[in-house]
Amino acid sequence: GFVAAIYLVLFAASSTFSSHGIVAASPTYNVVNYGATGSGDDDDAQAFVKAWEDTCGDSGEKGTPTLAVPGGKKFRLSPVAFKGPCKSSSINIDGTLVAPSSLSGWKGCSSGRWLNFQDVANLKVKGSGQVDGQGSLWWDGAKGGCEKRPTALGFLNCINLVLSGLHHVNSPRNHISIINCDNGIISNLHITAPESSPNTDGIDISRSNNLDIHDLDIQTGDDCIAINGGSSNISITRVSCGPGHGISIGSLGKNGAYETVEQVQVRDCTFSGTTNGVRIKTWQGGSGYAKNIIFDQIKLDAVSNPIIIDQFYNPGGAQLNEASSVVVSDVSFTSIRGTSASDQAITLSCSSVGCSDITFDNVDITSSKPGDTVTASCENCHGSATLTTPPVPCLNH
Repeated sequence: GFVAAIYLVLFAASSTFSSHGIVAASPTYNVVNYGATGSGDDDDAQAFVKAWEDTCGDSGEKGTPTLAVPGGKKFRLSPVAFKGPCKSSSINIDGTLVAPSSLSGWKGCSSGRWLNFQDVANLKVKGSGQVDGQGSLWWDGAKGGCEKRPTALGFLNCINLVLSGLHHVNSPRNHISIINCDNGIISNLHITAPESSPNTDGIDISRSNNLDIHDLDIQTGDDCIAINGGSSNISITRVSCGPGHGISIGSLGKNGAYETVEQVQVRDCTFSGTTNGVRIKTWQGGSGYAKNIIFDQIKLDAVSNPIIIDQFYNPGGAQLNEASSVVVSDVSFTSIRGTSASDQAITLSCSSVGCSDITFDNVDITSSKPGDTVTASCENCHGSATLTTPPVPCLNH
């Protein structure tokens, strides 16, 4: 009886300890356990969908559920939709995800995106792996499979997104789209595509707020980062850009749209051999505003158009001479240094509505060609310029 009593006490104690003392690892759903071969030849999309259903369906009581993509393997995927809502989900990508290399593999890309995350809150996408969009097929003008050239990776309707560590290469179109998302941290990404590849923006942001974007290396054929309408409170720091078309706000106001962008900070960024540096582009006939924008501590190395405000943006078309316009105000360009590959380093081209409170301070841009000088041009632009080379004619000094 005595031994039994001792045993009961020990047994009770040990079970109590095991349930509270040691926390088990968070549940992991490895795509290989769902039938993904990682051979690079088979379409592993269904395995990913099944693994996602279990990850997303996990209550999260035992820790954040994680979909795991192991390293050392190449997972070929036809278009996949990762849909929420989920309690909380994480994806760890250490292997390579590779898009279909033939048009027939692109069936079902109705979203216009290859890998599309929709309605998922608190999503973390991390890892040391690669996301390969196999874009060359599309850059050569292929049609079919999708209505238009697809985006590689899309995040739609998200809250508290974390995206970090991955290497994104050769998207058919822009590499990453962030649409209608609030609160996010995007960091430590490498995004690469040939300079000649069309529309291969690094990150496109629309209708999104409170994003912290830092420590990226982006070399593509279009904008490194583009901030589109409906976006506010976007911080971009320590981005290395080039080749590419620079960091852009806009275009805004296409087809008469009302669009706004505000509270954007672009700091401590480097542009090397890009077509543009920092620019704001708006269409005539549109309405809305771009305001409260800071470009600070920017380094330029042989950038063709280092600083641009263009209220007449209309690629390939005639100048539209419409009275309404997206109002540009409260924009500062500070501590900007380096070289311009063209003779015109600063272009401020504002419509009759004008640009106001445009501030230049501590800007020094010289020619990348020995012995050449650079100039600034500006129209309908109001504000001030101090310690600025080249001098900006219409801003008081």
